[in-house]
Amino acid sequence: MLRKIMFFSLHAALPSLSAAAQSPAAPVPPPAPAPIVVPTPVGGVIVNAPSPARLARLSPLGTAPDWKALQVFAKTITRVELEAALRDLYTDGTPFPPPWTIEGGALRIQTGDPVTPEVSIELSPRAEPPAASTRFWHRLAELPRLKDDAKPLADLHIALDPGHIGGSFATMEERYLSFQPNESIQEGYLSLITANALAERLKELGAYVSLVRENQEPVTKQRPADLQQAALKLLQESGFPTPVESYNGLTGDAKLLTVQWQSEKLFYRVSEIHARGQKVNQTIKPDLVICLHYNAEDWGAATSPQYSPKNHFHVLVNGCYSPLELEQADVRFEMFRRLFSRIHEEEIPLADAVAGGLRVATGLPSYVYTTPNARRAGKDEAVYARNLLANRIYDCPVVYLEPYVMNHEETYRRLLAGHFLGRTLIAGRLQRSAVADYVRGVVDGLVTHYQKFRKPAQP
Repeated sequence: MLRKIMFFSLHAALPSLSAAAQSPAAPVPPPAPAPIVVPTPVGGVIVNAPSPARLARLSPLGTAPDWKALQVFAKTITRVELEAALRDLYTDGTPFPPPWTIEGGALRIQTGDPVTPEVSIELSPRAEPPAASTRFWHRLAELPRLKDDAKPLADLHIALDPGHIGGSFATMEERYLSFQPNESIQEGYLSLITANALAERLKELGAYVSLVRENQEPVTKQRPADLQQAALKLLQESGFPTPVESYNGLTGDAKLLTVQWQSEKLFYRVSEIHARGQKVNQTIKPDLVICLHYNAEDWGAATSPQYSPKNHFHVLVNGCYSPLELEQADVRFEMFRRLFSRIHEEEIPLADAVAGGLRVATGLPSYVYTTPNARRAGKDEAVYARNLLANRIYDCPVVYLEPYVMNHEETYRRLLAGHFLGRTLIAGRLQRSAVADYVRGVVDGLVTHYQKFRKPAQP
């Protein structure tokens, strides 16, 4: 949701946690000698390339990558394909020199590791899809053709990821909205009831469906108290050596710079998504994940929220990595793992189809990004690429949905009514449930996509 960007902009600017901060018992290696940095000209301006020390940093709660694992993708992608994917999707178009080079027939990625400072991945002279053994999900072309009497989503395993948590965590997540006493909506609850309604429809159409979150409880076993030391170190590394412990009585930036706020954010925005990623990649192993969210415009103070005249939707795929994000070793590794797996080849057509279904079902206009953290992707104007933790660490195609503006007055009234059948009087006219329209849009998009490419087998 758009409000997420506003509330968490400070966190995006904070440097990543070190490996030592994530695992206190881990030995801390001695600092590497200061490298000689050769300035690189970019568009007539001298830009210093990132030092190896910077390239060794990790994102918050990130894990040091096993760079050798990328060798399984050697000779599976051509130079032309690699350059096109980087240029058109995965990077943000800024001219800063990336921490990799493409020389002749190999991609050379800087690791930041003083022992193995570079990994080289040999490219292929001809295009060919990566082997099925490198992934758990099925490419569209690998699904069996539909028989005449087959359901359109047969043989497809779909994981539904209801965004956020809700319940007793909704206020902490800043996903609780109330304009009158004794009434409220929570994004975590709305996404869960949407997932349950969508799951039933998808099962009727032949899909096997798994829910990444099944109730209003976290998937992660960690809680904010477990992450206080990590939050403290994060603040100290960002130039705040003695941060305040609690945000009681504080507002604005003062609240953001407390150990309590940072530890809560590490809990519900980082640890929780890592736990879901582990569940998706190691247990569920689906063919695709649909992340279900509801959007919002800035509503101001939670105690006196404001309605927004805007109402819109958009769909996200993974991409648009900034130079600062690519300095983080785990982020750089995860981007290349997705690129080499050709996930984008499946993800973008899926997103286009679902965006088309949502537009018809909801009647919402497309949101237009004006910030550099997203770029257009695919054919549908509502589909954008962004680098989010969820659509990066799930090792399969991910379609990330953001329909409706929750603090749009009419939408708020529709969401207060919950999920219902038929129509009811809302804002002076008979309307369907917003949840029902959401579900219908996703279903119509998926059916359109899979029926188009899984035509019945010829006798």
